[in-house]
Amino acid sequence: MAERSNFGTKIGVILATAGSAVGLGNIWRFPYMTGQDGGAAFILLYFGCILILGIPGMIAEFIIGRHGAANAARAYYQLGGRWWALLGYIGAITSMIILGFYSVIAGWCMQYLVASVFGQIKGDSQAVTVYFQNFSSDPVRPLIWTVIFIVITHLIVIRGVRGGIEKFSNMLMPALFVLLIVIVTASCMLPGSMKGVEFLFKPDFSKVTQSVFLDSLGQAFFSLSLGTACLCTYASYFSRQTNLLKSAGQIALLDSVVAILAGLMIFPAAFSVGVNPDSGPSLIFITLPNVFQQAFTPALGYVVGILFYALLVLAALTSTISMHEIGTAMFFEELHISRKKGAVIESVCAILIGIVCSLSMGAADLSLFGKSFLDCCDYLTSNILLPFGAFMTCIFLGWVVPQKVVKDEFTNWGTVSVAFYRLWLFLIRFISPLCITAVFLHQMGII
Repeated sequence: MAERSNFGTKIGVILATAGSAVGLGNIWRFPYMTGQDGGAAFILLYFGCILILGIPGMIAEFIIGRHGAANAARAYYQLGGRWWALLGYIGAITSMIILGFYSVIAGWCMQYLVASVFGQIKGDSQAVTVYFQNFSSDPVRPLIWTVIFIVITHLIVIRGVRGGIEKFSNMLMPALFVLLIVIVTASCMLPGSMKGVEFLFKPDFSKVTQSVFLDSLGQAFFSLSLGTACLCTYASYFSRQTNLLKSAGQIALLDSVVAILAGLMIFPAAFSVGVNPDSGPSLIFITLPNVFQQAFTPALGYVVGILFYALLVLAALTSTISMHEIGTAMFFEELHISRKKGAVIESVCAILIGIVCSLSMGAADLSLFGKSFLDCCDYLTSNILLPFGAFMTCIFLGWVVPQKVVKDEFTNWGTVSVAFYRLWLFLIRFISPLCITAVFLHQMGII
């Protein structure tokens, strides 16, 4: 088995780990929820939830991963024994399922990028809707794009931590920010766009309810990839000098900035043409193509459309790289095989899941409990496996792992304030588990 590598630079740590959190959810979920739940009021709640749930949860996974310096299952095993190692395995299975169905959506983005280049996405809203329905239910084309996306991810991951994950994250994340800023600038220069900016940033506290608070908790939880073993796996490549508290804060900040920029990209353009953005796939595959066509001149709309789908592909790729790495690390370390063989196993499993998910979108009758197989995978991971993994990780770090180990890792052996450690320990023992339970019950429709 090849010698284990580490990230080579501090910026590599931040960009790679932030890339694992930044994804399609930032672009289609955060703006919609912000508009629905009171604009800036929701953003303020979201930032508060990042502080009480997001950053403490990230640090918990960082401690496990860096201390273990191994894949998630082995890292949990070293700190808690074989039963706790199951959490690592559950995280790897969760990430594999997500990689499978997420790659289907990412494949749609690649198709739309190519179609945008050739000017195929045009016409009224009905024409764009029909285009999406015909493509997503096609039995062949979505499959091809899904496999292509997983293969691209595979080719990056097999290059290793420094030569693959870190190197490409250092290129992809700056490119993503540049594309976002270009589209935000174009969107905010449209006539009437300031109404969209005001809608995004003017707080409407009358909309703040228990449900809105739980929505902000859920967005903070899911946005940072808590519970997938992703952060644990990436932390296993951290050096002993990495400041976990500072790194978690920087990553959460970058993730939040991307989400807010996504809102500035969508709402000004939508308001300029009088369209109220909806959520989910329809936002980026039906609504926004119409918005871009109506808001911009044909030439500028053509360019913005290409840049937008290039942005989506980059955002998806930074996430799939991290999801792929979780299983790759586990397979090659636990089965004592080469990294390339471990990556092949992960890719094949993800492709098989992706094929079933893709076909379930209309090409074949593959449904469970009245949902498509893709929607079932999304529901299983988002509503059950992720909250379970994150909740048990809080219990594990707060009550099971020897506190000397936890304190030494958190404080970098005395170089970080102990006061911060005591506050974090209180949050991870009491507040974070309660928040995760509330998110779970809210997602299940119980509260």
